Amino acid sequence: MADLFADDLPQTPAAPDRDDPRADAPLADRLRPRALEEIVGQDHLTGPEGAIGRMVSAGRLTSMILWGPPGTGKTSIARLLADAVGMRFAAISAVFSGVADLKKAFAEAGVAAQAGRRTLLFVDEIHRFNRAQQDGFLPFVESGVVTLVGATTENPSFALNAALLSRAQVLILHRLDAVALNRLLDKAEALEGPLPLDGDARAALVASADGDGRFLLNQAETLYAARIDGQLDPAGLGAFLQRRVAVYDKDRDGHYNLISALHKSLRGSDPQAALYYLARMLTAGEEPLYVLRRLVRFASEDIGLADPQALVQCLAAKDAYDFLGSPEGELAIVQACLYLATAPKSNAAYAAQKAAWKSAKETGSLSPPANILNAPTKLMKDIGYGKDYAYDHEAPDGFSGDNYWPEGMPPQDYYRPVERGFEREVVKRLEWWDKRRKERREA
Repeated sequence: MADLFADDLPQTPAAPDRDDPRADAPLADRLRPRALEEIVGQDHLTGPEGAIGRMVSAGRLTSMILWGPPGTGKTSIARLLADAVGMRFAAISAVFSGVADLKKAFAEAGVAAQAGRRTLLFVDEIHRFNRAQQDGFLPFVESGVVTLVGATTENPSFALNAALLSRAQVLILHRLDAVALNRLLDKAEALEGPLPLDGDARAALVASADGDGRFLLNQAETLYAARIDGQLDPAGLGAFLQRRVAVYDKDRDGHYNLISALHKSLRGSDPQAALYYLARMLTAGEEPLYVLRRLVRFASEDIGLADPQALVQCLAAKDAYDFLGSPEGELAIVQACLYLATAPKSNAAYAAQKAAWKSAKETGSLSPPANILNAPTKLMKDIGYGKDYAYDHEAPDGFSGDNYWPEGMPPQDYYRPVERGFEREVVKRLEWWDKRRKERREA
């Protein structure tokens, strides 16, 4: 093949096109960050100690899957990553692309590779490719023809092939918090001028975005385009946008104060107060899905196995709300709220998680005992993997009482169920198993 020069290579849009959008481009495009340090709300990834920050410092990227809600910066991160390490950037969308587009992208990346240019291939909505299409990425990722950066709003464990996941690092982007969203509005106002909103309406606009930066900037652009005289209050903002916006106390802490009051009322088993704060939030225009996320968290943090149905009720309420919408679906949220308030409480699972996570970080290099290691090959069997494993189903009462802790690490007591609800039965089981283990050690 004839020598290829840089000018012969397939070209992606030049950097100035990405860095300098048209004057009439949407506000969200005009405010796209120009460097990784300008990304808001994802410092855990893009900061100096974050996974992406470390890769950029080393000048070398691994394939990755960016998993997070809409409007959190996945596309911006991918573009800026290519610039940061001097890679060729190519992008396709699984929504609009098929096999022919993939073949073309890989062929162009192959030509670039022969000329010594690495390609970062960004695949938006990668979960929309079927399993066979996802398998098509593997040889090109393995050979280094492309460094894959996929973006998805779906759980990669369910949406992506295990083979593809094993070759990519999953990085989780956070929903943008109020601080990050306010920084976006500050940037918008620096470019376009003050928004026609009073302080409460600005806070309401931020709350209504529910962590989606793109949505927030689109709403701000709508306000700018209307050339409104004066300032809107929360009620005026809701009427103008034709959607409910959260109306909270003048100190702007209402969003956090009310969710705190709801959480603590639930924890205190007061269904009447919990229902009141739920009503305050929903009638003020809070996003129902935000409230549902907090209820789901509460079900695991403050109830756990004291009533395993609590989590099921919350997830069912989320499905019902998705199916019915407002206002009909809000009754399902009420049902979940009342269930949580009247359920027995336990934070044993929450406490166990914190203790186990701490222990894992301190002892993460310890190997499990050889008798419970998998032995798929003869060599592994010969060196003792799986030897003397006690198969519990063949033991009396289906319980062997074996030791499963790493050598040199004594058994830990992370999970301590309470004498309430279903956990009362769990206590009895644990006591019975502990007694059998003691009998085995003494035998």
